[in-house]
Amino acid sequence: MDMWLPTDERHREFLAEFLPFTERYYARELSAADWTQWYETALRRVVGHVQSRSPFYADHLAGVDAAALTLDDLTALPFTTKQDLRTHLLDVLSGDVHDAVFFYETTGTTGAATPCPRDGKEVIASNAHVTASWASIFDHHFGDQRPAIGLMGPTEVHSFGDTLGDVARNVGSCNAKIWPYSPVMGFAKALQLMKDLRLEVICCTPGVCLNLAKAARFHGYDLEKDFAVKLFFLTGEMCTPALAATIDSVWGTTTYNILYGSQEAFVMGTACRNGAMHLSAPNYIAEVLDPDTGESLGSRGTGELCVTTVVAGIKPLVRYRTGDVVRLSDSDCDCELPGDRLEVVGRVLDRIELGGSRLLASDLEEAVLDGVTRCVGFQVVIDRVDGADVVTVRLEMLPGARDEQVASGVVTRFAERLGVRCEVEFVDEVDQITSTGAFVSWKAARILDRRRARDHEEEVAAAMATRRGYDT
Repeated sequence: MDMWLPTDERHREFLAEFLPFTERYYARELSAADWTQWYETALRRVVGHVQSRSPFYADHLAGVDAAALTLDDLTALPFTTKQDLRTHLLDVLSGDVHDAVFFYETTGTTGAATPCPRDGKEVIASNAHVTASWASIFDHHFGDQRPAIGLMGPTEVHSFGDTLGDVARNVGSCNAKIWPYSPVMGFAKALQLMKDLRLEVICCTPGVCLNLAKAARFHGYDLEKDFAVKLFFLTGEMCTPALAATIDSVWGTTTYNILYGSQEAFVMGTACRNGAMHLSAPNYIAEVLDPDTGESLGSRGTGELCVTTVVAGIKPLVRYRTGDVVRLSDSDCDCELPGDRLEVVGRVLDRIELGGSRLLASDLEEAVLDGVTRCVGFQVVIDRVDGADVVTVRLEMLPGARDEQVASGVVTRFAERLGVRCEVEFVDEVDQITSTGAFVSWKAARILDRRRARDHEEEVAAAMATRRGYDT
């Protein structure tokens, strides 16, 4: 398997174990006994590692006999939360920050920025599965040729550019880092480079992708004639199948929700050529939790994803609550990626009480966009009228795409799927707050809930929206 490898000897012991197991994984040669041995060995190693090297975990896991742990003991270990990472910062690390090869941190838009360094072992393990994903998709779409790739964002201390730049190198593709919100770049320059370099794959967030389409029209480009883009690789925020299909209709491309991950826990899922997401199984002991009680539901089902990282690197995490609601299930996919099916359906905090039910973010996005084409922006406004929830969906469409059948379809889906009365407004442009999802949250970006005062995330998103224009 092609992947970035270190040039020194520090990680040779790790590679001697990781590479053969990962190759057997992709060859589908692993038995249940192989998995149990892999996970239990990793659990003991990682817990012992963090107990001895991390000030936070020395206290958090005090009294745990790492050498005696089995998978049956996993649910007795305490959770690690995002608040733990924000509170203890560098004390979470298992070693000195200089032991890392990269330093990253979270954006810090809604709280303290959390340090997220990575050492060579963590880079190799995480990038291996992204490389396999991209290789499969590129083989499917381009054969022996390798496309040129545009990487968009989001900050200098985010792993996006380094990770995907390394993966592009692994698969033999040229890549250009053209983040349009950079004060040096801007949308006009990013679009010019997309055209002049004939970039065929663009990696960005869904919000950037839609703003890119609007910026192209603003700057006088023809989406179909002026660009060579064939694939959009989206990440950073939720992208339902309905949103991906809408983007395809806008750009005339194929859109992949390409990977699922976080700064703190690295890449936990990657997309296959069929558009399904697969768990990076060799790297994580995954659990599904009841998001309200914390009860472990096992390794299948719908709930909050909780992961224990198996690489004893600079920042392994034990029973880390991701805050994301997922569906984990056996895979029946005929692709090259063998991991369990992983569907991300929104954050725990993005669940919404509406019409007497608690809905996931994906429920709302699918109700808005299912079957809708040539839409470049949407926003859901919630009011309380005469004791009942009423929704107004604002849609920004490409010229000629406004259609009463589109509006009636949205109204019908909200009534039949969600039991909520809905109206549709076609607007010339939705609020730029809708482009902030990857930095703040899907809910803060997409939902204007007028039943209550704005919360902290919504205040942050509103302030950020004032700097999110695409006319640069």
